[in-house]
Amino acid sequence: MMHGFIIPSRRVLSEAKYYPRWSQLGRRCFSQVGVAQKAELDKNDVVSVPLLPPFDYSPPPYTGPSAADILSKRKEYLSPSMFYFYNKQPVNIVDGRMQYLFDENGRRYLDAFGGIATVSCGHCHPDVVDAIVNQTKRLQHSTILYLNNAIADFAEALANKLPGNLKVVFFTNSGTEANELAMMIARLYTGCHDIISLRNGYHGNAAGTMGATAQSIWKFNVIQSGVHHAVNPDPYRGVFGSEGEKYAKDVQDLIQFGTSGNIAGFISEAIQGVGGIVELAPGYLPAVYSTIKKAGGLCIADEVQVGFARTGSHFWGFENQGVVPDIVTMAKGIGNGIPIGAVVTTPEIAEVLTRRSYFNTFGGNPVCTAAGLAVLKVIEKEKLQENAHVVGSHLKERLTALKDKYDLIGDVRGRGLMLGVELVTDHKLKTPAKLETLHIMDKLKEIGVLVGKGGFYGNVFRITPPLCFTKEDADFLVDAMDYTMAKM
Repeated sequence: MMHGFIIPSRRVLSEAKYYPRWSQLGRRCFSQVGVAQKAELDKNDVVSVPLLPPFDYSPPPYTGPSAADILSKRKEYLSPSMFYFYNKQPVNIVDGRMQYLFDENGRRYLDAFGGIATVSCGHCHPDVVDAIVNQTKRLQHSTILYLNNAIADFAEALANKLPGNLKVVFFTNSGTEANELAMMIARLYTGCHDIISLRNGYHGNAAGTMGATAQSIWKFNVIQSGVHHAVNPDPYRGVFGSEGEKYAKDVQDLIQFGTSGNIAGFISEAIQGVGGIVELAPGYLPAVYSTIKKAGGLCIADEVQVGFARTGSHFWGFENQGVVPDIVTMAKGIGNGIPIGAVVTTPEIAEVLTRRSYFNTFGGNPVCTAAGLAVLKVIEKEKLQENAHVVGSHLKERLTALKDKYDLIGDVRGRGLMLGVELVTDHKLKTPAKLETLHIMDKLKEIGVLVGKGGFYGNVFRITPPLCFTKEDADFLVDAMDYTMAKM
């Protein structure tokens, strides 16, 4: 180690194929690791610690309360149900720019979680910020009872991104609200109550959506009626592997033996987010949609996490399976962090809400819809869908190479910038590596990477960064995982 610099180790320099940053920069010295970061890391191993890519931004000094003070207030004034990551040393995030976050000490982290697949364009993207600020200065809230161009312009732009006759939009404040509304619309339109969802799926935590959610950790012991949970078409843990049509038969069985034969609808994510980034087996949705239609039901695509160009290959997750749903729900990435959701359906189906009065005070307010329109423009202008495909493919390739290197990695899956890495202690039994997952998360934070965690067993890294993520960021993420796992 030279004074004031970090030199890449021989191991890193020799693996040019999987360490392109090092191969390109050769033996150039780096000083990207700050004093605080050095203190956290083992001095004997610092020569091989991966370094954050350069970034031309430094946040202003933070003068607010410390992490300890905030934690104390949370414990006293906020619900004890509000958990947080890194229990030993919670991180106090005070600033963000694009794909990076900063803590109270000004330390930079690579955000590989994106606020739970929510930050699509990047933290504090100037175009989105300007749209929010300019609209707030002019009109923050009126009501949809009066005319305003913001909601109409965004609805038009959103409808133009969807296939077929999906062109009627109803705005909400969250994904849970959107899914609640979609399920109610399906029940009203069909006159049936039964809905089918997938085991391991997550659709929200309100009365109806909790019923559709199928993980016990997210379900309270309250009445949840009329929802049947089909076998999950999980290519890794499922009984039929990647044979989607075989899983689809269970939906037919549920309809025949668990309902009157007619149902309201079917709801699913194309890639299960909370469930651990589980991409539905190929051919599953076409077979299931056909079965649902024959039973008189509507097909609902939950795009809350997977939508808005995140998969790279397509703008919407359902497009990866070649289907067109009757109703599409969305939130999270739609506003880049602004609280907004939406339900989009056909004019014929949308008509059912005119039978009574259905109103949402904040749904479609000018500030949120102005932000949403700005998000769509940024995704197109900066070609973020293409970036999600290119960078996501590179990242998945590198993670797959890491899987070949470490037995701890049982599966690498997903597409675009919605990827999952499942850790197991036994490949044959697929025993969840829960403790190892927590250990690696903590160590990644020390190096400067923030990732999500999910799956029913809590053993899957959820990698859903902002769509402006670069190949250099992807390499740093994998290098950090490699470095951490090599020391275990």
